[in-house]
Order: sequence, then C-alpha cells, then structure tokens
Amino acid sequence: MTRNLVIIGAGMASGRVIEHLIETNKDAYSITLFNAEPRGNYNRIMLSPVLSGDKTYEDIVTHDDAWYAEAGVTCRFGEHVVGIDRDAKIVHGQNGDVPYDKLLIATGSAPFIIPVQGKDLPGVITYRDLDDTNAMIDAAEKGGKAVVIGGGLLGLEAAAGLAERGMDVTVLHLMGHLMERQLDESAGFLLRRDLQDKGVKVICQASTAAILGSDRVEGVMLEDNTGLEADLVVMAVGIRPETRLATDAGLEVARGIEVNAQMQTTDPDIYAVGECIEFDGHLFGLVAPLYDQAKVVAHSLLGIPDAFVVKELSTKLKVTGCDLFSAGDFADGEGREDIVFRDPKRGVYRRLVIEDDVLVGAVMYGDTSDSNWFFGLIRDKTDIEEMRDTLIFGPAYQGGNPLDPLAAVAALPRDAEICGCNGVCKGKIEDAIAAGACDLGAIRATTKASASCGTCTGLVEQVLAVTLGDDFVVPAAASICGCTDMTHEDVRRMIKSQRLTSMAAVWQECGWKTSCGCHVCRPALNFYLLADWPLEYQDDPQSRFINERKHANIQKDGTFSVVPRMWGGITTPDELRAIADAADKYAVPTVKVTGGQRIDLLGVRGEDLPDIWADLNAAGMVSGHAYSKGLRTVKTCVGTDHCRFGTQDSTGLGIKLEKELWGSWTPHKLKLAVSGCPRNCAEATCKDIGVVCVDSGYQVSIGGAAGMDVKQTELLVQVATEEEAILVIKAVTQLYRENAKYLDRIYKWMGKVGLDWIKERVETERDALVDRFELSQSIYRKDPWAEHARDKAQSYQPLANLSLEAAE
Repeated sequence: MTRNLVIIGAGMASGRVIEHLIETNKDAYSITLFNAEPRGNYNRIMLSPVLSGDKTYEDIVTHDDAWYAEAGVTCRFGEHVVGIDRDAKIVHGQNGDVPYDKLLIATGSAPFIIPVQGKDLPGVITYRDLDDTNAMIDAAEKGGKAVVIGGGLLGLEAAAGLAERGMDVTVLHLMGHLMERQLDESAGFLLRRDLQDKGVKVICQASTAAILGSDRVEGVMLEDNTGLEADLVVMAVGIRPETRLATDAGLEVARGIEVNAQMQTTDPDIYAVGECIEFDGHLFGLVAPLYDQAKVVAHSLLGIPDAFVVKELSTKLKVTGCDLFSAGDFADGEGREDIVFRDPKRGVYRRLVIEDDVLVGAVMYGDTSDSNWFFGLIRDKTDIEEMRDTLIFGPAYQGGNPLDPLAAVAALPRDAEICGCNGVCKGKIEDAIAAGACDLGAIRATTKASASCGTCTGLVEQVLAVTLGDDFVVPAAASICGCTDMTHEDVRRMIKSQRLTSMAAVWQECGWKTSCGCHVCRPALNFYLLADWPLEYQDDPQSRFINERKHANIQKDGTFSVVPRMWGGITTPDELRAIADAADKYAVPTVKVTGGQRIDLLGVRGEDLPDIWADLNAAGMVSGHAYSKGLRTVKTCVGTDHCRFGTQDSTGLGIKLEKELWGSWTPHKLKLAVSGCPRNCAEATCKDIGVVCVDSGYQVSIGGAAGMDVKQTELLVQVATEEEAILVIKAVTQLYRENAKYLDRIYKWMGKVGLDWIKERVETERDALVDRFELSQSIYRKDPWAEHARDKAQSYQPLANLSLEAAE
C-alpha cells in the first residue's frame, strides 16, 4: 500500500532523499513537496559561479519540472507551510492541508542578521538562495560600491562574484584573518593578498556599528568610526538552523531539530534532514554530511537498517585563482607537531598538523592537487610514521622517490571519498565504470561525481585511468595553442574578470610561454579583446588571418576573389555595370553568382586590390566581408513585393538586418536568411540565424548549418514586428560574440550552452545586449575597402608566409 510522504523544503538534502526513494522503491510513497521558493531543487553550492557569471541558474538546476512529473511528486512550490498538526497528522499549507503518514522536515537554515541600526534598509541583503543571488546581480548591473560583512566562505564568494561583475567591493571581517575557522594565519594572509590583487579590499578586526541611509543603504559605519560608502551591503556572517515549524509542533529543539542516528525526531513519524538538524551536538553546513543524512532518511523510510555517522569534513573555496583546502583540526596543542612548506614566489603554502604519528589537520593554499589524499589520511587516522620525511610533498613521493601519480589513486580504498560535493566514493565510480561508464561525461551522469564545483575532475579521471588501463587516456584540456596551457574559455574568463585590455596584459597575466604569441593564439586573442573591450582595445590587423588582412579571399594560385556587398541580395543596373566594368578593367577571369545572392570576382591580382576596391566603392558598393569572421550575407526571397504567397516584406527586413549587422566581427562567419513565408525559399532554416515570416509575425531561429555539418535551426522566439525581430537578432549576435569560443559557429556554441540558456539571456538581457552591440558597431561598422582605397600607396608584401590561413 502506498503511503503519503510530505516533505517541507526542496533543497539539496531533501532532493537526494527523493532520489534514493525512487531508485530503491518508487511506489513506496506518494510524495508531496512544499517549498517556500517558487522553484524546485538546484545546486546551492554553485550559486557563487552564477553570481560571478560563469554559470546560469539553468546550469545548476538538479531537478526540473519534468523530473518531478516523471517521479510522480506533487509540487507545492512558492507556498509556505504554516503549521504541523501532529495529532491529526496534517501539514497546513497556505493553499490547503495535506495529510501524511510520514513527514520530513528539511527547512534548512536562515541567515544571521547583525542587530544593528539600518539592517532593514533596502539594499541590505543576505546570501542564501537564488533570489539573493539575483538581487546581487541586479545591484551589480548598476555599478557602485558593495560592502560584504563576513569573511567566511559565503562572504568571500559573494565578494569575488560582485567584483567580477564590476563593483568596488570591501569585505569586513571581525577576526584577525579571513576564514579563521578553516585557515591558519599564514594561509589567511595569502588568501587576503590574492583577493586584494583581484580588487577586493579586506578590512579585518572590523566591527560593524551601523548601516547608514534614509530611503536605502548609503554606507556602513564601523565601531572605530570609520565610514564606508555602500550602494549594496551583503550580510554573510553565519547561519542558524530554521526550526520554527518544529518548535511550534512541539518537537525537541536545541540549536537545531534534535534527531537520532536514523534522522528521526522525537516524533517517530517525523524525520528531519540537513542544515535544520542537530545530531549528537553537531550542526551541519556542508553538503557532504547532508547527502549522508539523505541516504539514511531514505533507508529509514523504507525500513532498511542504517545509521548516520559524523565524519571528518573538508573545506574548499570556489573563487577563481584562490585555491585553498583545509580539513581536520589545525589548532596548536600540546604534543602536536607542524610540518610547513612555503614557496613565496608561487604563493604555495602547506601546513600539516601531526599528533602521535597521525595526521590530524591540513591547510593548503595555492596548490591543492593532493588535498583528497591528505583528507583520506586524516579521516582514516593512518599511521604516517614511515612517510613523514616526504609527507608534505604528497602521495607521489612516498618511498622517497616520485612515483607514478596514478599509484596513489590506485592505492585508495573503495570507500575513499572522491567527490565531496556529492558524497561519491571511489567504489561507486568503479561500479559505474564496470557497468559501462567509460568517460567523464558518463561518470557525471551516473554518479554525479565532478558534476558540481568540478574541483575533483582530475581525480575522477585518474580513477577512470586506473580502472580502465590502456582503454582510457586521461584527456588533456585543449589549450589555445602551444604558447599556453589555458583553454579558450579560461583565457576569455580572465580577460573579462581581470579587465585585460591588451595582448601584452593577457600574455603577462595568463603566463604565456612565448613573448608575443603565435599565429594560432593571436587571432583568437585579438577577437576576444575586440569583442569584450571595444572602447579600450584597438584592432590589430596583423593578428588576423590573411583573408582578413587582405580584405579578400586568397585562391589556390595566389590571386584573390572580391565580393561586393549586395544588401539583402538586391542590386541595381548601375551596380551591375560597375561590376562588369571592374571585371573588364582588371581582367578578372571568372565572374560567378554565389549561393548568398552576390557576385564574386575571382582571380584578382593582389596588386590590383586597392584599385578595384576604389572603383567599386566609387559606385556606392562596400565590401561583402566574404573573407571575414563576421556577417557574410542576409539571403532573402522576394516576399510581399512580388510573391503571391508572401506574408511579410522579407526583402525589406533582410536589407535592414544586413545594414545593421554588417562589419560586426564574430567568432566565426555569420550567415542569415529571411523567408517571406513558410515555403522557405531563402533557406532560412539552415543558416546561423534565420527568419521565417508567418501571418502573425516573424519566427527567429538559430543554429543552422549547411556545410560539412548539416543542422536545422531551432526556434529562438516568435515576435510580432520587424522591430522586435531586429532587436532579438542583435541581442543573440552580441550574446554569441561575448560567449562563444573563437572559430565556433553558432550551432557549436549552442550545443555547449544550450538553447534554453540562450533564450533566457536574450529575453532578460535583450536591451543591454543590444546596447553593447550598438556600441561595438559604432566603432567597427566601417568599410575596409574605402579606408584602404584612400591610401593606394599601401604596399602588398609577397605571400610567402600563409601561416595564418584558416579553413573557410
């Protein structure tokens, strides 16, 4: 018989409980899930990357509406629970009552608010959930100054995220050094230094006296009368278990809801899990023990014997460039010894605390690659007497000599924790591999290891390598080129977050191995800098491929093809005469109509390029950019002008789009088409961006291709007017410019970020994207033919070195 289970709170702990129940016995319970937030479960430990802009909300959703529907869960999202009637076994929701056989309380924690004057002013927020994160993102868009009160994990992640979004950030911390619960003073110094290098000011031993302002926050006053201006104040000073429902229901509550080892409260039909509980005097704020509790709860609900055990915990900080790890007890004490390693130049610090030949604590900063191994020694209370001479250097040096780095992973027991975020041990990964999961993506899908913060990715890959042997090769991240170990994504993230506005700055800050880049990385860097900093950065023509340097397409015999632009495929007799005259004057051997509704002059000699440009430009024609990583063509049909089936003016819209978008540099070539009716004569459904006109308006689709890969576009949005269609296309073009990897067409970019992510960004940020697009166009919407024609004395070097050639 199916029983009723009511769950209050749709956080990470209760989400894992539901997963275990469904995996073990889907029919055991009919589940009703309440959540005060208007959404289901998402990965809260990844809110910091959302704040910094590295991820979106969609990236961190763990259970979407479809998942709940398939699991048969009745969702009461956006609804508060107002009370629990234990005698009648009923949960009172704002919108109605629900009876239960078993009840699970997973209400999490509430942020601690400093009881000072001004704490309730608009602009003072906490940092606990997605709404808080969105509030900070909205505030950061306005710029200004932010004060973060609290130098713990959440406070520093909030500060780093706001700084990356351009705010002037100051962190106030009551204690003498940052993260004093997790770090010793030396590691705290290194962390403070690195944060300050990122533009985050840090004031330690700072006690907040008042928050200032009348209608909204204006500043913060410290106890020493220091005043700080603030447009935003983030309180991140700690959390308290949310126990009000349990208290009102008469359950035993101390600091948290008291539970036994089976996660039962003092009412045998009511369980509790997560940050709201207290077990054996312990409170819990990290995700690993919450997942252990979730498994125990599920087993208890199903009558399977199990018991929760408090384990050692470790801490990592999710701030780019600040790699730290701490675990165990590193306080000074009688009978304890320290082993310390410092490398000031590299910013590396390690401290191991040993008691009775057992590692009891570890603090690492700058290089945390061996953190899981050290954590295993602490957790298992391993005798380290025989390895103490080389212990500080990690697992690869045990025995006095460097060993195969995979040997340490192979020696880990099956219960060794690999992924702390999701509580995944080595044995679970090995079992998944035995069941057919043979790469990182499959491991993430089946076990969730490496699917959250990603810091354990290397370790997961090593488990794969050890288990599969010769059948697996640990994949190396594809760096831009041999000049750097950084990927395109890493470099672009650094350019944005560190405000790098020149190639020299990129080479310096990103540790380039060469003095000035190479023919592979320079074009990519040139585009990223141009797209991200149009006002600060000046285009470097010598860092472009030869076609873009010559403003024409080089042919196999060393001649060039010249393609004048024809707006929307429309031309005039005068333009046709100019093309014919140019073909005669410069002895052009081939004149061809292209698939993009233009005329190509093939076989033009390099020395004739400035003159043929000048002649065509004098006739009112500009470059068709057939050589560029930018807009090529906007193909059109005749639409309502002549076609009896046309529903909209496709030709007119195509011309408007081409005149708005031409000259815009993009990660790869960009092709558009506008079809006047669903018969699609302009082939809009295989372009990078396509518009199909219908009776009710315009269907804008993206992600098509008709080359080596054949892709059909997918619908982005349908709008009612030409003006809306143009704005959407500008916005998605700018989003593509700002986020795609260089030389990725739109369909490849869309495959990485997902259409839903693009839709959401275009919908919520359309006007801002359009503004940035127009700013860039005000600088780069210009005709290179006209510019070069003004200087006919420009010399053209022999084409002996074509190392910057790119496949078109």
